[in-house]
Amino acid sequence: MRAVITVVGKDCVGILAEVSNACARNNVNISEVSQSILQDMFCMIMMADISKCAIPFAEFKAQLESKSEQLGLSIHVMHEDIFNSMHRI
Repeated sequence: MRAVITVVGKDCVGILAEVSNACARNNVNISEVSQSILQDMFCMIMMADISKCAIPFAEFKAQLESKSEQLGLSIHVMHEDIFNSMHRI
């Protein structure tokens, strides 16, 4: 099972560290990362393996989304099945 994690917001030090630490604390493995800075905006997409997540997915999602409030970013976590269903024709 995988999840898609997106992060968008004003660039600042430690964004990648905060998100990856939250994943590591919950035994979520980041398998792929794409990030870029567009002028002063930070944009990142992660694929994460949630099959061994230490807590229920909904709780993990809530933890990361509460980080978005702390950091002033937009962080969204979506189960891969939902993501794939949304993008089928």
